Amino acid sequence: MTELYSAVILGIIEGLTEFLPVSSSGHLIIAGHLLDYTGPKAAVFEVFIQLGAILAVVVLYLNRFLGLLKNTPEIPFSGIRGLWMLFLTSLPASILGLLLAGYIKTYLFNPITVSFALGIGAIFILCVEKYAPSHDTDKATFHSLDDMTPKLALGIGCFQCLALWPGFSRSAATIMGGMLLGARRTLAAEYSFLAAVPIMFAATGYDMLKHYQLFTTADLPFFTVGFVVSFISALIAVKTFITLVGKMTFKPFAWYRLIVAPLVYFFWT
Repeated sequence: MTELYSAVILGIIEGLTEFLPVSSSGHLIIAGHLLDYTGPKAAVFEVFIQLGAILAVVVLYLNRFLGLLKNTPEIPFSGIRGLWMLFLTSLPASILGLLLAGYIKTYLFNPITVSFALGIGAIFILCVEKYAPSHDTDKATFHSLDDMTPKLALGIGCFQCLALWPGFSRSAATIMGGMLLGARRTLAAEYSFLAAVPIMFAATGYDMLKHYQLFTTADLPFFTVGFVVSFISALIAVKTFITLVGKMTFKPFAWYRLIVAPLVYFFWT
């Protein structure tokens, strides 16, 4: 089923879930199976519409990204220093992803493994919410992007490796990892948005170059619709998430995952 409404559905799912701690890849794998849209071209489409979600973050944080182009002494997270920290965050998952790419796509891209990742990720969120030092804002060591250090950036990058398991969620891994390492809840969420851009650009660019021969001009409308819908959905999701993150915990996302995980597992077994 490759009608345009499938592109709309998948675009909405990607945009709404990419930057929330619920796993966009997990939801896309589940939706793809339900829509009977699977296979190599479907996998590339799912990667392609991630570019729409990435673009939404670039638009929302344009000033921060432009600030990475020049060194501004009064703004620590700028220029070479800011780029260095984003590089450190992207490095662990990039290396591990290249080493395990074949294994991950062969054995982990299915609803059953996604259901386990959703459940385990939910437990991870609940544990971090209970025990992280930054659960209480007064105990947080790092409060804003300009408080970021290379050590914190690399530590968050190590936690981001958990997201290589589809269903775990890159957002959940980076946000919870940041909180465990002493970042304030709002900082952990904001940095997860920025840190997503380089690693997702690298991953999508690699996949697009590797599978470009699968595309034909007939695919253009389907891919374009998915891209645009993903962009709009991500804009709405990120702006809403930013508004809510300072007023709530991440527990509702964990409970949602715990509800969805067994439903997915029993539906496919």
